[in-house]
Amino acid sequence: MATQRRSGQNISLGAHYAVHLPTPDDFAFWRERARGLIQSDIPPDRVSWIEPGGTGDLFASESPLRGDKRLPAPPADAPAVRTSQRFLTLARSAALHTDPARFGLLYRMLWRLQQNSRLMEDKADLDVRRIEELAKSVRRDAHKMHAFVRFREVEEEDGTPHFIAWFEPDHHIVRAEAAFFMRRFANMRWSILTPRGSIHWDGEVMHEGPPARREDAPGDDPVEDLWRSYYASIFNPARLKVGAMLSEMPKKYWKNLPEAELIPGLIAGAQAREAAMVAAGKREERVRPSTLGDVAQGAAACRDCPIADCGTRAVAGEGPPQATLMIVGEQPGDQEDIHGRPFVGPAGQLLNQHLTRAGIDRKDAYLTNAVKHFKFVYKGKHRLHQSPGAKEIDTCRWWLDAERAIVQPRIVLALGASAARGMLGRTVSVSKARDAPIMLDDGAELWVTVHPSYLLRLDGDARAAQTELFTADLARVQERLTQLAG
Repeated sequence: MATQRRSGQNISLGAHYAVHLPTPDDFAFWRERARGLIQSDIPPDRVSWIEPGGTGDLFASESPLRGDKRLPAPPADAPAVRTSQRFLTLARSAALHTDPARFGLLYRMLWRLQQNSRLMEDKADLDVRRIEELAKSVRRDAHKMHAFVRFREVEEEDGTPHFIAWFEPDHHIVRAEAAFFMRRFANMRWSILTPRGSIHWDGEVMHEGPPARREDAPGDDPVEDLWRSYYASIFNPARLKVGAMLSEMPKKYWKNLPEAELIPGLIAGAQAREAAMVAAGKREERVRPSTLGDVAQGAAACRDCPIADCGTRAVAGEGPPQATLMIVGEQPGDQEDIHGRPFVGPAGQLLNQHLTRAGIDRKDAYLTNAVKHFKFVYKGKHRLHQSPGAKEIDTCRWWLDAERAIVQPRIVLALGASAARGMLGRTVSVSKARDAPIMLDDGAELWVTVHPSYLLRLDGDARAAQTELFTADLARVQERLTQLAG
């Protein structure tokens, strides 16, 4: 057979190389072999990537890598393989797809990147688009696994609880997502069973197991009756969008979710329940609270906007009931929700420092928020602040107006645009409104400045400049308080 010589190495012209992957999700193995093949100048059409035992054999034991025995060793002077971070990020996800052609696609892209290092920037390239599609599908599957895995508790022979879940992934994501569940449920003993393999965590070590069947997982447990009751109670028919719900929670997952059996009935009765809610709202004439304690109790029971259903507490205002100065923030934060008091987190501590420098005693002011509940999203174990929407601010304004009617402050200091909207019922620009007070309908003066959390998000010259403006705003408020006191 004819051969070509490169740097002292004989490579058979036209030879075809077969690479047998040990598992269908072994990106590191693919990457190592692909690098060697690129450095040996083996084009994509002469390489076959073969998975072991079909797509379901996630945890097959390693066997001799047939075909690797014939792979050429890269020459000593072979150039380094060029790639990009974007390619590696997408490739790691795309490698977990069930498309049997994915490893060949990735190798073809790696081969092409050696000639065009900016290839991944070409959105019109068919290979680039296909890798993006594969990666997106895998990420969506992982998101569904995070959202729809439901653990059922069983008792082991020694009496210890063991939590078991069943899930049916579309792609080879089980091993890749094991770390997520290990972090989330570090103190639990749990197992996740799937048709593609199983993972088991005993509190210290992660173990892998063979594919499982649905009947290997337990059925309902008593706790799920409580969860179904809770789900039915928080279901809001006025916010129902069936298409969006099915997009986020496809029916294929319903059989594993205890609350899913309630969904058809809740959807069927949504229109009637929404009409009843509207009618009840028209019939109900709320009596304006007469004390700050009544405001706190009413806000805690209020369910007029979705934020109240986030599982957080309503944080009441605090301070003298007839304070001259009323300070209004946007909404409670993580620490405020935990402690049940306004302005105790990082932004509150910064506010305290600036109030002291301005000569304003926090104890003499009444502090509250435009929105009484903490709106957030989870990122891992942490709750990240989400700004309330205009409708949510306007809905909660009823409670803010009640507080102002009771306290009757002479000056209201609004910290940020959300607080200003809560006072005015309309959006204003902080930069334009901070120069002079706005007269309210009851004769009080509304002064507007930034929220201290805004300063915390800045650094360098920008933070110094905004801090100077904030200091000046508080100084003007203190000067006006002194005039009113005289």
